[in-house]
Amino acid sequence: MTSKLAEKRCIPCEGKTPPLPAAEAEALKKELRSEWEFADEGRKLVATFQFKNYYHTTAFVNAAVYVAHREDHHPDISFGYKTVQMSWWTHTANGLTENDFICAAKIDALLSR
Repeated sequence: MTSKLAEKRCIPCEGKTPPLPAAEAEALKKELRSEWEFADEGRKLVATFQFKNYYHTTAFVNAAVYVAHREDHHPDISFGYKTVQMSWWTHTANGLTENDFICAAKIDALLSR
């Protein structure tokens, strides 16, 4: 099941974009896979994903990078042989915006294929 968030596009953040209120962020998080958690006092959305081998891991990372490039919104990503850690947050807001949830939903859609 793909979230309606995955059908949206990121909106460029210009100037001083405020972070989402905690209640709104919590509501949007419910549309994502269970791997997504809040970190850094609710300012980041993070997940760790496990894969079968290095090939599947790097294929996922490359697909995630493509999504980030298309949305012009970029996560922090680190990975090893079978594990990917990803973190979304909006630098200009110093916290979470709808863009972070849109991109996380697009990553979830990659995993449901």
